[in-house]
Amino acid sequence: MVKMVSHRELIALIVQQLNKFNPENQSMEDFLNESAMMLQTLNVTEEKFVLDTLEGCTEYKSILDVVVNAFYAQDGRYCPISEHNLYLVICYLATFQLEEIGLQHFSRIVKSLDTAKMQKFLRFFFNVLHLNTWIKDEWSHFYDSVYVKENWIDPLLRWQPKVKQLIEKLTDKLSNHTTTVKTSRVTQPKEFNLTVPKPRAIPLPPPAPLPVLAKRQPVPPSIYKPPKEKKQLEEIKTKNIQKANDLLLKANTNQFRCATIKPEKRENIHDHMESKPAFKAQKIQSKIDNIPIKLNTAAILREGALYQRKLEEELKRIENLQQGAGDPSEFLEWQKQMRGKDLEEQLAEIECRRLQGKLSHEEAVLARQNVIQENKKKADLLREKKAELMHLYAEKRLQEQKEMKELVEQVTEGHKNVKQVKAKIQEYKQQIVQQVCEKSEELLRQALEEEEEKNRKRYELIQQIRAIESIPNIRHKFVDLTETGGHGLFGEMSIVELRERLALLKEAQKAAEEEKRDQIIHEKQAKEQLLLDKLDQISQFRAELGRAAALKQEEKKKSQSGERPTKDERILNLQKKIAEKTMERKKQEGLLKIIPQKTRIVSNKDSFQWNHWKELEESRERQFRILQHGFMDREAAQKRELIAAARSGAKACVLRSDLK
Repeated sequence: MVKMVSHRELIALIVQQLNKFNPENQSMEDFLNESAMMLQTLNVTEEKFVLDTLEGCTEYKSILDVVVNAFYAQDGRYCPISEHNLYLVICYLATFQLEEIGLQHFSRIVKSLDTAKMQKFLRFFFNVLHLNTWIKDEWSHFYDSVYVKENWIDPLLRWQPKVKQLIEKLTDKLSNHTTTVKTSRVTQPKEFNLTVPKPRAIPLPPPAPLPVLAKRQPVPPSIYKPPKEKKQLEEIKTKNIQKANDLLLKANTNQFRCATIKPEKRENIHDHMESKPAFKAQKIQSKIDNIPIKLNTAAILREGALYQRKLEEELKRIENLQQGAGDPSEFLEWQKQMRGKDLEEQLAEIECRRLQGKLSHEEAVLARQNVIQENKKKADLLREKKAELMHLYAEKRLQEQKEMKELVEQVTEGHKNVKQVKAKIQEYKQQIVQQVCEKSEELLRQALEEEEEKNRKRYELIQQIRAIESIPNIRHKFVDLTETGGHGLFGEMSIVELRERLALLKEAQKAAEEEKRDQIIHEKQAKEQLLLDKLDQISQFRAELGRAAALKQEEKKKSQSGERPTKDERILNLQKKIAEKTMERKKQEGLLKIIPQKTRIVSNKDSFQWNHWKELEESRERQFRILQHGFMDREAAQKRELIAAARSGAKACVLRSDLK
């Protein structure tokens, strides 16, 4: 008969099994199997709880020992070493099982154990400083730091406020604890130890039949016929074209109907037109007056510096020419020719790339047609391999069913001899209960003595603090502003002397400000005079530049446009190759016969790719025109620069002669 067991007994049973386990002489699986044999008197939920806790404590023993050993080194110096596994179990439940069992179940387990021990351990373990510092660092030696923080430390910090309330309840229970008078034990009846019936073997279900693939339905003939919607659309299209032609014919025949004038109204219109005055066109002014633009200081200085720099460069160039330097016109002509050749080569290279892309497109279409034929062959091979694999899978399933039958027979034989093991377990449990009762009485007595000693020390400390607070403290102090502080520092002075020095500093600051103001006014006047000089210089330069601009407009009309570059031999060869590839592709398309649905998809893809290549060709032609136009603009710009240089050189000579 299965009986209910208290939380205290379950924890004691787990600690007892952990004390027995020796990882050097026994494997984990054997230990769990032996524990399961001993726990058959418990119900299913209790047995599962005990086995899961045993497995978890042994698996995570390394990180749990870190916390328990630190507890023995700090707060648990007077706790017995024999209770090491008890704290190990509580640490495991709090870290890994608190989410699953819930705080209520966990608090029942804690309250069923020794209150002083649990209060001390939980206060140490759920300390926020400990969790965030050394516990996290020590656990990160065994597992990844991110995994430790997300799966262990963060849940413990989330449960910490609620566990803190549980710790406060335990402390209140300890403070209100009073010694109880031992009473004689009352004899309690025990239930008969009846034999537990053997569980019936669950009959295995018959093996599932092998799945048989359903026959595929034949392809309907409607797939190979064109859809009706296509015919309907063509009919609608022809009707719309006919309607459009009729409307066009009517519009062409009656296009001047609205413009014909009746003979009655012609005479009135003629008289009305003669009575109106004749229209006189006004001449447009050829020149626009120069509108003055207001310039700021930065613009005036910037423009003046620009003209000054140009003047210095031109003077330097004329001096070099006088000393025998060469004229750059020949070099500029050679540079123009070389740039024209580079542009022609660049345009030919762009055309070659475009034709190479078109050629690669034709080759890709041919390669795709070859790939379609190869894929057909591969599909046939895959079907054959699939049939072989299905046959092997059926044989493997039969073999696995035979092995499962043999395994079930072995398990039924292992559940026969269990009575002797149960008797031994019962005797061992009675011994454990006696030992635990003796230890708990001794620990209670030690805890009471320690608490009384702490209360006595607290009372003495409070008495001392009250005596210190009762002593009066005199805080009256008279201040003399003419005396120094007497701290023994360099430059120490009284408050009166400090005020006098501050007044002197303010007067000196005012004098410095007045001097600075006068200096700023002088600088401002000098700057205004400089700006006026710059404006005179800029007006002279602008007048000269206006004359130069008029000459530029006259010469611009005489400029000639560049000729388009001739075609290259590489371009002609690529065009021939493309024509050959297109003919070959069309022949292969006529020979190749594929399923209609697939050919429709391929044709759609071809049309899409053809449009794509067409767009690429148009974009490259546009680039060609832009480059050609840019080359022409560049030539015109060079001519303008030469004319401007010649004119500016002549002006510089005139200016220099005037200066001399």
